[in-house]
Amino acid sequence: MTVVLDGTPERVGGSFGPLVRRVRAAGLLERRRGYYVRSVGLNVAGTVGLWTGVGLLGAAGGGAAWGAVALGVPLAVVSARTAFLGHDAGHRQIARSPRVNRFLGLVFGNLMVGMGHGWWTDKHNRHHANPNHVGKDPDVGEGVLAWTRGQASGRRGAGGWLVRHQAGLFFPLLLLEGVNLKVGSALFLRGRPRRQRWVEGALLVAHLAAYAGLVFGLLPVAQAVALVAVHQALFGLHLGASFAHNHKGMEMPGEGDRWDHLRRQVLTSRNVRGGRVADYVFGGLNYQIEHHLFPSAARPNLRRLQPLVREHCAREGLPYTEAGALESYRIALGHLRSVGAEG
Repeated sequence: MTVVLDGTPERVGGSFGPLVRRVRAAGLLERRRGYYVRSVGLNVAGTVGLWTGVGLLGAAGGGAAWGAVALGVPLAVVSARTAFLGHDAGHRQIARSPRVNRFLGLVFGNLMVGMGHGWWTDKHNRHHANPNHVGKDPDVGEGVLAWTRGQASGRRGAGGWLVRHQAGLFFPLLLLEGVNLKVGSALFLRGRPRRQRWVEGALLVAHLAAYAGLVFGLLPVAQAVALVAVHQALFGLHLGASFAHNHKGMEMPGEGDRWDHLRRQVLTSRNVRGGRVADYVFGGLNYQIEHHLFPSAARPNLRRLQPLVREHCAREGLPYTEAGALESYRIALGHLRSVGAEG
């Protein structure tokens, strides 16, 4: 069964087919151009406004220049909004044309936040195809943290200590995620086709040059370094915290499991309650079940999709998992703690 739902041929049947037909009949797979025009406009205006504020405070000098460092907090929030727009473009939620979505992904990702669109798309698509499946989902692959007891067992020295304490270190490590995204994006380009290397690489360099030019051109060195540290650390924390708790502590299919699309996405995903506040903070990713079932559904349609999906899961006898934000983090950290105890 092929399930893409982004304009490419899709063959859906079984328990998922009836839901697809209801969702399509309700118009919930249609693009939301007005929403995205407003979102992009506000995002660009917010970015320009905050950097203007940095410049004004830097020009004032003295203590005011240190005040500019505090703008790293809203800059991190706006940068996360930009990354969410890049995420939506990567899923072809914004425009009908794949070319336009790719262009938007390059602008929001490579140029505005320094996160490679190609790197993210490759990694994220593999995650969507096989969520929480060790060996197939890169988000639970072997790395600094251990997601399974098999990954944790046998680690010695600093690696073993880190795994044993990984639950407590999880959020502090997310402070480095902003830098990790940029490094991963650059490394991904090695061995890629020449055109991709030149286009994406040039945009990543342009981002770095513009960012360094702005921060060091507008502020004295000490304040500039402090602003970069605050901005990048909180950007990584915000973005990582929005993605990290949606699957951790949920089902992890084994090598012999053969789940259909509906079960593969629903059983491995957890929604986060919180209304409009959660919608904004998590960029729509709080509707993780709906997003995984219909990845090309525009972000504002996910709220309207939820009752249809919940009703369908009840009819199929599938558990529909939803928790508050704090509870969701507690479950995710509990999973890390349990795995780490094996290290």
